[in-house]
Formats: sequence, structure tokens, C-alpha cells
Amino acid sequence: MSAEDPSRLAWLAHRLRAMSPQEVGFRLWRKAQSRVERSGWGLARPQAARGECGRPWVQPLPRRFPPARYAAAADRILEGRFHLFALSDAPLGFPPRWNVDPKTGIEAPAEFGKSLDYRNRRLAGDAKYLWELNRHLELVALAQAWHLSGDERYAQGAQTLLESWLAQCPYPRGLNWCVSLEPAVRLVNWSFAWHLLGGEASVLFAGKEGRGFRERWLASVYQHCHFIAGHASRHSSANNHLIGEATGLLAGALTWPLWRESVKWRDRAHRELAREALEQNFRDGVNREQAIWYHHAVADMMLIAGLLARANGCDFEPPYWRRLEAMIDFLSSLMDVGGNVPAIGDADDGVLVRLGASRDHRELFRSLLVTGAVLWQRSDLAAQAAALSRRSALDAQSAVIDDKTRWLLGDDAEASFAALAGATSGRKPRATVHAERDAEPPAERNAEPRAPIRAFFEGGYFVLGEAFGTRREIRIVADAGPLGYLAIAAHGHADALSFTLSAAGSPMLVDPGTGSYDATAPWRHYFRGTSAHNTVTVDGEDQSLYRGAFLWHRHAEARVEQLDLAGPVQTLVARHDGYMRLPDPVLHRRTWSYAVGEGRLTVVDELECKGTHYVALQWHFAPECRVSAREGAILAERSGVRLQLTGPASLASQIVVGSEDPPLGWFSPSFDVQIPAPSVTFLGPIAGGARLVSTVLIEGL
Repeated sequence: MSAEDPSRLAWLAHRLRAMSPQEVGFRLWRKAQSRVERSGWGLARPQAARGECGRPWVQPLPRRFPPARYAAAADRILEGRFHLFALSDAPLGFPPRWNVDPKTGIEAPAEFGKSLDYRNRRLAGDAKYLWELNRHLELVALAQAWHLSGDERYAQGAQTLLESWLAQCPYPRGLNWCVSLEPAVRLVNWSFAWHLLGGEASVLFAGKEGRGFRERWLASVYQHCHFIAGHASRHSSANNHLIGEATGLLAGALTWPLWRESVKWRDRAHRELAREALEQNFRDGVNREQAIWYHHAVADMMLIAGLLARANGCDFEPPYWRRLEAMIDFLSSLMDVGGNVPAIGDADDGVLVRLGASRDHRELFRSLLVTGAVLWQRSDLAAQAAALSRRSALDAQSAVIDDKTRWLLGDDAEASFAALAGATSGRKPRATVHAERDAEPPAERNAEPRAPIRAFFEGGYFVLGEAFGTRREIRIVADAGPLGYLAIAAHGHADALSFTLSAAGSPMLVDPGTGSYDATAPWRHYFRGTSAHNTVTVDGEDQSLYRGAFLWHRHAEARVEQLDLAGPVQTLVARHDGYMRLPDPVLHRRTWSYAVGEGRLTVVDELECKGTHYVALQWHFAPECRVSAREGAILAERSGVRLQLTGPASLASQIVVGSEDPPLGWFSPSFDVQIPAPSVTFLGPIAGGARLVSTVLIEGL
């Protein structure tokens, strides 16, 4: 940072305001720690590895997969082609240059990692892309291919990949030794690859050269564990990163309990996971970051950590597993009949370990349902997951069991899932209005599929609609929850009182997603901001104050005033105080009223104020929708479903698709990808408050 970088100085000032005095002291101590380590003190000094390695997450390791599919994936890697976010089959060579950002071509300096500014794009390029390559998900793909085929090329490829990385990325230098989450994710992938390559009996460890390779690999494992243990995320940064770091440390300590520190690392990681699983996830199952993809990511971390711990004799207590089950119930409740989950909050498409071939978000979310069904013998989850595969044809194998679940739970999971899915046919669903708060699991698990949980009071999400789980389904997901987690709400969006609407399994009104994490472009602010969501902006302002790519100030607070989901007209009333900070304060209250059997949603926005303001009421449609204005109404059509929107008569309307200045009318289907999509805005002045009525009529079901 220099005095010539005012934006960096402004960010630093805002970041300091988000810290408590205790955190400021902690950050200063961390700076001093880095200076000491840079001089050589306090660094990892690997000792000889002694003892037996731990057990894999499941025994025996599964084998009932089509080997050709995994061989094809491994062959692409050996040809030097990698899939990284917006880069598909990027020709990076094999092995790749590990310190070169695949997106920009910038090579990060081989300096002391903790001193590198990974936010400086001129220095590091796009660190997100570099880190994704260095997480070594491809190492697991090579190990899977070896495990299934026995083809020596894949085992040798895994060794080549590792040897090149160890040579190019020496501890503790470069961007790969910059933040603790990256070594943690890499360590989890190393653990899976180690077991899939045969563990201690691997052919790669035969002979003198093999023993040397083993020693080099284990020395780096020790350095990874030491680094994670010494640089855990704390205070306002202790979000999903802390859970990921603890998962990596636990995987390292359980897979390779070979050093005197291993027991200490294991116990610390176990304690942190047990605590953070309950702290970072509400009792109703909603992850506190208010970002659905990170909800999935944390559930995955908890699942993999739990399976490793259980296999190695240090299982977590029941509250941990109950919280994970509640998290999967939440995903099940938000998922429409087509397998779609609203793209609420940030999403970076990152996975802890890529065990299956699919990168389809629907299949990744569905996989958690399948795994949950088998783990807890839940026929309702099994029935939902099986129905999704039949309707959506997400994967030729998914009607039975997805690959990821089989890799995690073993070959026997297939028969268990099939029995559970078949046990529910013809059963009548039972309604569930609210989530139980840390209640004991019901005694009867294999009874019948159930309707979605409709209200998550702590997390702030509510489901309105009808005909759930059928081709006539209308599913409305309303957001009246917090902005995000901790003081910076890093992955939350300014989306209070926004909502999504799906009809017959096709998203119609959507959350536009994430775009990228590039703080230098206007897109990061746009996709996080209020104007990108189906709610109201006042005077062009966000509900909460944007202060950086992962930093919010003055968080808007939402509160539910009324809820009735049982009557012929389902009603939700909520408000937020985000615009009360304006010189003339504005209170925004929204009422959703859905008429069952009529396919009609009425949305009333009440804006309480004294002066004059300029408001914009946003409606964002899926890119597949054909949107037009006809006879005073907006028509949106998709897959035979028609949505007719009538907005407030006092406001003018406009349809925008792909505007860049200002940004409006975009959808991000995956990380770092954005495509034009129709957005409708009703906009104009109000004076002394207003009551804005919008009506949505869904037809064609």
C-alpha cells in the first residue's frame, strides 16, 4: 500500500471501523508474528514421520463407477487442460506453472507468503484463479482414475503433479502460503488422494525413489498443518474460512497422525468444528453468512470432517450431526421441483473435494439430499432426490445414486438409497410450517415424504406457494433475514425483503447471483447491491453501506411483523430499517399475499417518510424468460408458463437487458460469468410516503 492508493487507504479505514479493539490488537500481533516468521523464527521444522496412518473416510473404498468417465477426466488433466471458473479446458500444460494466474498470466513473486498483498492485481493477478488451481482437486481426479483402472499413467501423473508443486511452491513462499484456507483445502484433497492411491501401500512409495517422494510429501503435510494451526481466521474473518481451516487441519491430523503435534492438532480442530458448526449455523439450519452456496460449502465441510472423524474413532456429538441435518433440510425446502435453489448471497463455485463429474449446481445441491437420506435413513429426502432426477434428467446415473454420495458413503449406499426412495411411493405429504430448534430427531424416519419447511425464523427465509413437489408447483422464497455474518458480512448481499419465484420447476423471478470477486470492477458492487435484487431502492442507495468487495457497513436489519402460511391467502409482512439512516428517514415495509388456487401474488411496498424521495422497484427475470410490455402490464414467458406483472400506476416502467452504465439487467449463472437478462424497473418520485401495489399472476400451469 502507498500514499498514492487512496482507494486502498479508504478500504483500510473502513475495515478498521469494523474491528473491535480486541481485533485491532490481534491484527497487530499477527503482523508482528509475520515479521518474526519472515526472519525464520517460528516456522515449521518437520521431524521424521513415525507411526501408522489413519483410516479413509469409508471402508472399503467404493469401486462401482464407470471407469471410462473418470479416465477421460484424468486424461484431460494429463493433456494439461484444466477447468477453472470461467476458463473451460484451459491449456495450462502438465504440470502447470503453479505460481502463474491462469486468467491474467501474471506470475506471483516467490516472496514470503504472509507479506504478499493478494488483493493487488498487478502483483498477484486474480488470486482466486491461482488458488483454485493450487487446491489440487485434479490430484483427486487422477487418484480416482488410478483407483478404478489401475492404469499406471494416472498414479505417475499424480506424482508428477505433486513433485512439481513441491518444487515450485516451497514453504512459506508465494501466494500459496498467504491465507490459511488454501493450504487447508489442499490438505483435504491430499488426504483423499493419499487413500485412493493406496495409502502407505501405494506403488508410488516403492523403492528408494518412492521412499524419497513419500518423505517430501509428508514434510509438506507437516508444514501445511503447522501453517494452518498458526494462522487461523479469527474475529470478523472467522466465517466459513475458519470451518474450512479446521476441516483441513483435522484431515491432516487424522490421515497422518505421525508427529508429536498431531494429537494437539486433531483435538484443536475437532473442538473448533464442534463449536463453529453450532455458532455459524442457526438452529433452524440456515448458515449465518446468508449465502446459499456457502451454506452448501459449509455443509460439505461438516460432512467430510464428520465422516473422517467417525472413521478414525473421534466422532462428533449428536448436536453437530443434527445441525448438519437441519442444514440439508433447509436446502431441501428452498429447492424447487426442478432442482433449482435461489442464488442468494455470494457463490464462488468452490468445492472442498470434487468427487463427482458434475459441475451443475442443481446436482451438487441434490447430492447433499441423497447423502442426507442415506446417513439419517430419511425416506422423504430420498423421495425428493429421486423425483428430481426423474424430472430433470440431471445425470444418467442420478436416478439411483450420485457419484459423490457413493464416493463418500461407499458402494452399499446405493441399495440403501434405492430402498428409501422406493419406500415412499404413493404416500401423502405432511405439512411442515416451521423448523424445530435443536429438537431430537423424530423416532420414525421412514414414514413419508413431507412438504417443505415453510418458515426459518432465525435465518429469515420463508416459503410461500402451493402444489409443492408437483408439476404445478409455485414456490416463492422471501428474504427477511440478516445481511450476513459478523461485522463485515463478507458474503451477504443487500437484499432485504427481496424474493424469488419459481413456477413448474422453472425460475421466473430470480436472484441474479454473484458475478466475480474483482473489487476493481463495478460488477462486484452491482451484484451485491440492492438494485440487483427484487426489492426497492431509495434515492439510488443500497440498504446497507458498501465499503469493499467483502465489507459492509451500517447493516440493514429486517424484522417479520406477521406470518400466516396456513390460510387460503398466505401472508408475510416484514420491514427493514436500511433507509432510516437517510437525512429524511424511510422505513420500508413489504407485504406478500399469495392466493392459493388462483396463482396470484400481491406485493405491497409501504414507504414511510416525510419528504420527497426517488424510488425504484426492481423485478429481475431469469435470462430464459421472454419479457415484453403489453397493455399496461409486463408479460414474462418461459416453458409454457406466463407471468403477468402489473406494477404501481404512479411509477413509470422500463425493461432493461444488459446495461453496462449503470449496470442493470444481468444474471450470473456461475462464478465470473455474467449474461444479459431482462430486468423491469418501476421508478419515480414519492412524497410524504407511498403505498405501492404490484400484482403477479401466474398462468399456464
